[in-house]
Amino acid sequence: MEPLPDLATLPDEDLKKLIDELTAEEQEVSYRRRLLHGKIDILRAELVARLQKTQGRSVLESVNVESLTAILTGKAAPPN
Repeated sequence: MEPLPDLATLPDEDLKKLIDELTAEEQEVSYRRRLLHGKIDILRAELVARLQKTQGRSVLESVNVESLTAILTGKAAPPN
């Protein structure tokens, strides 16, 4: 962030211009922040829906890890 110029020596027109520029920048940042918050809200809603669907259980709970380990190590044939 740039430091402010010496405000005591800044002409009125330059001061007004600086205010306008910084106000426009703040509005852009605020708009971007609102977009990000909207995306975060959508992602959280999706996560909640998924957790409700599985009652908070991991999808790995339904996987037979021992069988999968045997398949990946080549010690067993994959299930039909």
